[in-house]
Amino acid sequence: MDKQRFGRHRKIMPFDPGSVEALREASREKAASLNQHLLGYGVQAEAEWAAAGIAAPDLPAMRRYRLERIRAELKRRDYAGALLYDPVNIRYATDSTNMQLWVAHNPTRHCFVAAEGPVVLFDYFSCEHLSDHSGVVDEVRPAVSWMYLYSGELTDEKVRRWAAGIAELIAEHGGGNRRIAVDHINPEGVEELARRGISVGNGEAVMENARLIKSPDEILAMRRAIVACEAAMSEMEAKLKPGISENELWAELHRGNIARGGEWIETRLLSSGPRTNPWFQECSSRIIEVGDLVAFDTDLVGPYGFCADLSRTWLCGDRQPSNEQRDLFRIAADQISHNTNLMRPGISFRDLVERSAVPPGDCYPTRYGVLYHGVGLADEYPTLPHAGDWTADTPDGVLEPGMVLCVESYIGRLGGHEGVKIEEQILITETGNERLSAYKLDERLL
Repeated sequence: MDKQRFGRHRKIMPFDPGSVEALREASREKAASLNQHLLGYGVQAEAEWAAAGIAAPDLPAMRRYRLERIRAELKRRDYAGALLYDPVNIRYATDSTNMQLWVAHNPTRHCFVAAEGPVVLFDYFSCEHLSDHSGVVDEVRPAVSWMYLYSGELTDEKVRRWAAGIAELIAEHGGGNRRIAVDHINPEGVEELARRGISVGNGEAVMENARLIKSPDEILAMRRAIVACEAAMSEMEAKLKPGISENELWAELHRGNIARGGEWIETRLLSSGPRTNPWFQECSSRIIEVGDLVAFDTDLVGPYGFCADLSRTWLCGDRQPSNEQRDLFRIAADQISHNTNLMRPGISFRDLVERSAVPPGDCYPTRYGVLYHGVGLADEYPTLPHAGDWTADTPDGVLEPGMVLCVESYIGRLGGHEGVKIEEQILITETGNERLSAYKLDERLL
């Protein structure tokens, strides 16, 4: 032990609340200046984006655009505001993050966006500094968390304290409107708000429609996220050798994403050889062998919080593919090409799926669950099934410029040995579409 350091006693000064507040403010300023969103994504990511010729998004403009989209949707649906718990929705509204996966299943952080008024973030204990960079959060308050983990059998009492804070905001900024949109909430919260004369509507509808059309700055941020994802995919492909396990290979994508400032990966969809048919096997300890197909779906939330949702299928080793592997791959690639060419502004969802290519008969029973789905900060509305799966409760709509969708294909014969997964990310433009994903297909399988 260092006696010089630990062996002395200091006189304890009288407690001074004023000095504590000054220290607290200085600590907040220091933490805010070192926030990950201010520090940026690092030399490696910036160099890759420069090489790809992708300019930096105007983040203040992007944040203002998002708030305008939310508020326009609230006014259209006659809500006083939106109460948001989904961390993806909070990110959209505030461009701030805090333990994203943890708060996804522990509701300890929420945000109120007034249709006419402030953005108030209710954050986790001592986390005020995490949103100081955003420029769109007007106030930060401590969150009242009433999940059972914190409140136990006293949940009803905590719910009353929580609801009092929400009611105060609505009374002050609702202009007499007592209707709010909430994305996720337990029954106790709905009941207590109702007791206070506040009605709850569908916040998911508000937020999915707000997030539907991307601004030019959002598209720049998404392009950057995809470049980062594809760079990590390249590193993963370089590690694909016979003898590596699926888990070891999948870890390379995680490493590459985190190294470039990405955030998380939502699934474990990587499989090899016989585990590629049927689809949706989570990656495992299986050792990948020479001649195996290796298929994966990135489902990656990367830089700026944007999703890069791409799928590829690779052949492991130097062996030539079998005729069956080539045939499956060709069917999948042709389906993706045909269905991408259909994507244009003005086409209805129903017309799009009616005209889309589908797997052949012996592959149809194992088809992927959707042909297309929206994508932004995560998978988003709309989700478009195969025409044969369209039901009376499938929503119709129209593709519009600024929407981004993924087009999907899984091809594997019912009872077959292997399967092929391909997915591309597509921007709807004024005149047609643009493929945002650029990672090459395995030419040996074409």
